[in-house]
Amino acid sequence: MAIRNILSGDDPTLKKKSRVVTDFNKRLHILLDDMRETLLDANGLGLAAPQVGVLRRAVLIVDLSIDTEIPEEQIIELVNPVIVECAGEQTGSEGCLSIPGVYGMVPRPEFVKVRAFDRRGEELELSCSDLAARAVCHEIDHLNGVVFTSLTDRFLTAEELENMREEREATAEAEVAEAEAESSGAQATEAESSGAE
Repeated sequence: MAIRNILSGDDPTLKKKSRVVTDFNKRLHILLDDMRETLLDANGLGLAAPQVGVLRRAVLIVDLSIDTEIPEEQIIELVNPVIVECAGEQTGSEGCLSIPGVYGMVPRPEFVKVRAFDRRGEELELSCSDLAARAVCHEIDHLNGVVFTSLTDRFLTAEELENMREEREATAEAEVAEAEAESSGAQATEAESSGAE
């Protein structure tokens, strides 16, 4: 596996439509493995083949709803993905590994169902909502030569980004404190019940 160069937002490759994958061979597997390594290294939520200079319909998304301590296990590979159903609407902030430091508010469906293939050519269906739905739509847009900056309602200021970062940190700290409190409560209950025996 190798970390590939992520193309920047002004690269003309990002404006081109990707071709359908027809050969589920070793070459595809190397591409997907390299994309996985690149995505983990960049700490992103998704990556499309065009972003590493390959005009093929293959994307990776990170599904944070998958409960695991190993980030790699949250990565889902989608080859020739097609959105077959969507519902609801959400508007949230988006960024892109090809356009670092730029974020904008983009409307997306709240829920999407995607039909795709895995690396072996086996058909699969994926239903996702919230952030994962946003990531799927964002990466499929890349396959069609669309970058999020062309869809944004407005770009976020440095102050707004800092406020969002502080809110995320505060939420994360509160969740950790809550988990620790629950753990302490469970241990106290366990100690009381073992003392009662």
